[in-house]
Amino acid sequence: MILHTEKSGDGETIIFLHTGLQTGRTELTEQDAYFREKYQVILPDLRGHGKSVSEAYSNYFKESANDLLETADHLGIASAHVAGCSLGALVALVFAKIYPKRVKSLILSGIIPEKPLDWEAMEKEDAEQEAKILAVQANVDYFDKIHHGDWRKLLQSTREADWYPFDETGDLSELSMPVLFIVGEANQHETVGAIKYPNSNENIHVAERFQLKRLY
Repeated sequence: MILHTEKSGDGETIIFLHTGLQTGRTELTEQDAYFREKYQVILPDLRGHGKSVSEAYSNYFKESANDLLETADHLGIASAHVAGCSLGALVALVFAKIYPKRVKSLILSGIIPEKPLDWEAMEKEDAEQEAKILAVQANVDYFDKIHHGDWRKLLQSTREADWYPFDETGDLSELSMPVLFIVGEANQHETVGAIKYPNSNENIHVAERFQLKRLY
């Protein structure tokens, strides 16, 4: 499917992919404002998000990669720099693996390289946190406002067993384009990749997201 997309600027193309339950416009306005001075900035709404309405989530990441290809073809984009965070990073990674010639460089943030031993407990905790968030009507109203489709079904799809593509995040050795892996210092499951990925592929470089702490 061709994704709903917002464009701005001129020059080489950068595609920014948003996190789960957000949209290109709700999350990436600062990046758009900064980069559109020198680049063409593309902000798609991923499958099932915002105005990219869909209820087909059976093979979400490969379907989303195909969506991105169709959208790039529709916009006449032969290749681009692709940056994604969390869900967007997973889509960006799968896209780069399937269509490497379409990716000039890749920026990934917020992905987990290996399935943690306590993954089931983490999933349970995430579900509990989501329930607390959705118990607040203002939050529900917000998601209803920014999504034209059934975002609840999309959210439920991430509760299915083996939804996270560890088979994709576990091995980045085949990537031939320059890759920047951004890792959060406080997330021990992400930091595994800071060692693993560069050791397996010289094209991968690491940057760290620092957590600011009060000193008083």
